[in-house]
Amino acid sequence: MDRSAADRPLAKPGILDITPYKPGKAQADGVENPVKLSANENILGCSPKAKAAFAEAAGKLNLYPDGRAGILREAISRKYGLEPERLIFGCGSDEIFQILNQTLLEPGDNMVQGEYGFAAYSIGARACQGEVRMAKETNLRIDVDEMLKCVDERTRLVFVANPANPTGTWLPGAEIRRLHAGLPAHVVLVLDGAYAEFAGDPNYEDGIALAREAANVVVTRTFSKLHGLAALRVGWAYGPTDLLEAMDRIRLPFNVNIPAQLAAVASLEDAEFQARSLALVEQWRPWLAQQIGGLGLEVAPSAANFVLARFAAVPGKTAAEAEAFLASKGLLTRGVAGYGLPDHLRITVGLEEHNRGVVDGLAEFLKG
Repeated sequence: MDRSAADRPLAKPGILDITPYKPGKAQADGVENPVKLSANENILGCSPKAKAAFAEAAGKLNLYPDGRAGILREAISRKYGLEPERLIFGCGSDEIFQILNQTLLEPGDNMVQGEYGFAAYSIGARACQGEVRMAKETNLRIDVDEMLKCVDERTRLVFVANPANPTGTWLPGAEIRRLHAGLPAHVVLVLDGAYAEFAGDPNYEDGIALAREAANVVVTRTFSKLHGLAALRVGWAYGPTDLLEAMDRIRLPFNVNIPAQLAAVASLEDAEFQARSLALVEQWRPWLAQQIGGLGLEVAPSAANFVLARFAAVPGKTAAEAEAFLASKGLLTRGVAGYGLPDHLRITVGLEEHNRGVVDGLAEFLKG
């Protein structure tokens, strides 16, 4: 339709074809104060030091934040040994994905992601009228060869979450480097490390060393998971200076607010809270996988703070029904049909009583 001849403003082609992002449920009908295990949030909350910094920021609410996030830039540079000029900050790592798409994609260009990849990648690409190419995954895991098959002269971005959401699976550093070696120089490899802190296998690499030496690798991280600051929306990326300078030209001027910056800096300094958060996941993630597997469900090997269970092998029992049953018990989990996994249920690692409640609830559901 000719938009200039329309009787009302019309969105540009492709916008209304985008499926809106659907977050994990926060409420259940007829249940007061349900336990939210649907969004991979930190069940321990956040650092007491971050809370204190947030409260102190109340006296600065009349001020615009530092658009360059100077205090946070310095803190992350010091924490991870990174060059401060090679950092960029966003309202969550989601905004950084959006800026990457806006910076690199023209109509007719394409980006590549795994077939079960995080929805924010493709939403940003389609908003730029770019083509989204979904590479087949093998056993819910990114397949490097399938990713490379999707790349051509119009490819600008390749997105890999490692560990992945919603599957929890991961690729060893050698496979990530093989993927990068197979990409043309004009393609940017984006390594989404939202769950990087939870991956403890010695063969796992967070990608920062690769990004330091390569001209076409960007690593993103978030304060939403380990640090428990999801409400404040703080993300950051490390990559080549020239690309980040281009991205900075279209970044919104004051995208990371003052309370968020101060709380994030304080959280970085709270090693004890980070250690407790990791210890909880390291203890209960394998327990959940073993117990749920013992009920006859398939559980994907996870390196994140959640597990993914498959119901296809259980006759007459669906993931959607299990989600509804657990919700009736006050336990909110995440169906992932929107990711092309209608027979799977994603479950965030909770406190001991939550994890045991999930297993007991699933056992009751399966018997019924």
